[in-house]
Amino acid sequence: MRMRFYGYPDAVEFFIFTMPPKKRKSKGRKLTKAQRAKQQHEEKERRLREQEEARLQAEKDEQDRLERERKEEELERLESKNLERREDELNELRHLLEDHHTAVSKWKTDAVEEAQWERYTNSGGIPDPAVQQDINTFISLWRDDPEVNIRPVLKQCNLALQLVEELEGLLRDVTTPQEGQRYQEGLVHLLELIHSKHLLTNEEILKRASANIDTETGNMQTVVKDDNITLCLWANLKKNPRFKGLTFEETGLSFNIPKQLAVSNVAVRILHTRYDHLSLLARMSLLRIDTPRHRSLAGGEEVPAGVDVPEQEETGGEVKEDNETQQHGRDEEVRDLDEEVQAIQRLDGSKSAASLQSIRNDAAESRESQIQTQMETLDAEDLTSPAVQPTTMDPSEHVQVVDLMQYTPLGGVFYYDAFHLPPQAHQANGWEIRQLLDKGLQLFPYPTERSNLEESEALACPPVGVSVTLPDSVVFLETPQVARWDAAGKQWRMDGITDSSYEEAECKISFSMESFHAFVLLQDTYANLPFQSWELRPLGQDSALFTINGALVDISITIQDNQCMLQSEREGGLAHLIGKWMSVPVLQSAMLNAGINIFVSEYTDKYVSTCGKDPLVEHAAYEQMALFAAACAFSRSKWNGNCGAEHLVMQVCEHLGPAPLPKDSWSLYMLGAPRSQKLAITENSEAFSSDHYPGSEFHSTFIHMLQDNMSPEGIATTRLSNYQFVDAVQSLLCAIRPLMYA
Repeated sequence: MRMRFYGYPDAVEFFIFTMPPKKRKSKGRKLTKAQRAKQQHEEKERRLREQEEARLQAEKDEQDRLERERKEEELERLESKNLERREDELNELRHLLEDHHTAVSKWKTDAVEEAQWERYTNSGGIPDPAVQQDINTFISLWRDDPEVNIRPVLKQCNLALQLVEELEGLLRDVTTPQEGQRYQEGLVHLLELIHSKHLLTNEEILKRASANIDTETGNMQTVVKDDNITLCLWANLKKNPRFKGLTFEETGLSFNIPKQLAVSNVAVRILHTRYDHLSLLARMSLLRIDTPRHRSLAGGEEVPAGVDVPEQEETGGEVKEDNETQQHGRDEEVRDLDEEVQAIQRLDGSKSAASLQSIRNDAAESRESQIQTQMETLDAEDLTSPAVQPTTMDPSEHVQVVDLMQYTPLGGVFYYDAFHLPPQAHQANGWEIRQLLDKGLQLFPYPTERSNLEESEALACPPVGVSVTLPDSVVFLETPQVARWDAAGKQWRMDGITDSSYEEAECKISFSMESFHAFVLLQDTYANLPFQSWELRPLGQDSALFTINGALVDISITIQDNQCMLQSEREGGLAHLIGKWMSVPVLQSAMLNAGINIFVSEYTDKYVSTCGKDPLVEHAAYEQMALFAAACAFSRSKWNGNCGAEHLVMQVCEHLGPAPLPKDSWSLYMLGAPRSQKLAITENSEAFSSDHYPGSEFHSTFIHMLQDNMSPEGIATTRLSNYQFVDAVQSLLCAIRPLMYA
C-alpha cells in the first residue's frame, strides 16, 4: 500500500506492505469406507428411482395419449353415425309431434264448437259474452231493473260475475285490438254495474236501519252472505261515545272506530268479495289494448292520473253496437277509448267534479236516472273522500306500490267504507214519513279535510282498525301482508298500514289505517320456488304422477288422460280442490287462487334464481318427455346446474305400472341441441363429467336416445299414448318448467 502526505514542503511517500491472513485448515472428520459406500448406494437408488418415475410417467403419458386418441376416434365414429341417421330421427320426431298437435287442435276446436252449441241450445237466458249485442242488451235491461232487494240483486250479480269471467278468458285470446277493446268495454261496464247494484242494495238496507235495531246495542248490524260475497253493515243509531267497535261473529270480521265516528251519523260497511276486480283494473291500466292511442305507451307506461279525458254524451246507458265501431276511423276509435277510460274512472273515482256535475244536471227522474245518479254519487264521494281523492304526495312519504308480478292478492277484496247514514223513516198518524235523497249513498269523509281543521283537531283523528280471519279457501304459506287500494293511481299500496299483527293460531290479522280503504291480503307469488326436487313417473297407460317438492309445500298431481287431480298432505285451504278431477287450465287457475303456486311466467326469473337454460332446448325436452311419459320416469339431477345453459341433465329410467321405483334404476341423460347422450357418471359421483356411458351411442333426439335402453314393451306403450294425455303432461311441464326452476 502506498500513502502520500501533503502539507509539507516536500511530499513524503510511504510504502506499507501487508500480508494476507492465513487460512485455517478445517478439522472435519473423514468419511469412513462404509459411509462412503452407503452414500454411493443411496445416490444410486435415487437415480434408479428417478429413472423409474420418468419411465412410468412416460408410459402414463403414452397411455393417456392413446386413450385420448381412442376417445377422439370413438367420438368421431359416434358423431359420424349420429349424422348419418340425424335426418331420419328428426323427421320421425317431427311427424310424431305433428300428429299429436293435429289431434289436439281438432279436439279443442270440437270442444269449443260443442260448448257454443250447448250454450245456444241451453242458454237459459244467459247472454253470450262473445256477442256484443247480447252483452249490451243484458247491461241495458239490468240497469233499468228497479229491484233493490239484496237477494234478487245478488242472484243477478252472480250471473254478471260469470259473464265477467268469460270476458276475461276472451280477452286473453284476442287476436285484434278492436276485438280486445270491445271485450274490455263490456267487461268494464259490467264491473261498474255490479258495483252500483251493491251500493243500491246497501242503501236500501240502511234506509230501514231503525226498523231493525239490536236491543242490546241500540244500533243496527246485519250480515248477508252468498257464494261470492259477505256483507257486514252497521248503522250508528244510538251514537254512544263509549262505542269502540263491533265483531261480526259469524264472519270473522270486526272493526274499531274512534270517538269522532262513534258520535256521528255514520254507517260502516265491510264487504268481502271473493273475487278481485280491483287488481283486474290495476292490470288493465298497465296492459293497454294496442290501439293507435296506446301504441306510444308500449313497455308498461301508464296514462298519468289526473289527465283530463273528454266526456262523451250520455245515451241512456246504452253501449255502442259493434257495427258502429267498425264504421268509424281513427278519430272515432280514440273517442271510444276515451269512453272506456271514463267507465273505469266511474268505478274507481278518478273523474273530474265538473263532468260529474254535468251528468247530474242531465239526470231524469226515471228509474234509469236513479241508478245513474247512484253511480255519479259514488264518483263524487270517491273524489271527496280522503280514501281515494287525488292528492299531492309528500316527497318525504315512502310510497310502497305493490308489484302484482311479485305479489298475489288472495281471498278476494275487503271493501272497508264509512257512509252517511241515510235519513230514517218515522211514523206519524199511521203514515211512514221518509226523506228522499237523489244523491244515493254518500261516503263519510274521515279524517275531515286537513284544511278545514285546526292543527290540534287534525292531530286528534285516530286511525280506524279492522280485523280479518283468513278465508278458509286460501293457503298462506307465509305471514300475509296487507295492501290498500289507491284509486287515483289504480294500484295497491303497502304504505299507510300500521299496528299490524297476526295471530297464527287463530288465522287472524289486525291492522289500522288513517282512513277507510278497500284492502287485500298478499302473498309472495313465488314463495314456493325454487323447487327442491321433482319427479314424473308413469302409473299405467295414459296415467302418470307428477310430484313437486317446493320450497315450503309439496304437491302431487295425478294425470289421467286429459284430466288432473291435486294431492297434498296439507289439506287446510285446499279441501275444495284435493281429490277433484279438472283440466290443466282449470287446475292451474284454482291453485293460483288458493295460494299454491308452482307455475311460472315470463317474469318469474326476475324474482327467482334459475338454472339459466336455453328455452328452445328446454321446450324440446318437455315435448319429448310427454311423448314417453307413459313408460319412462323422469327426475331432477343435481348435475343439471353444472352442464351449462345449452344442455340439460336429468335422471331417467323405464318404468311400467304403478309400483314404486327402485332406487338404483336411474341413469343420467344429457340433452342438447346437436345431440342427446347417456352419461357415464351417476347422481352420486364426486364431479360432473360429460363423458358418455361406455357402449352407448349418440342420437339427435331424446326419444331415440331413450329407446336404446328400453324394452320392446316400453316402446310399444309410448306409441299407444293418447294425444290428450300427452298434451296434459306437456302443458304441465311447460307451465311449471322444472328443468329451469329446480
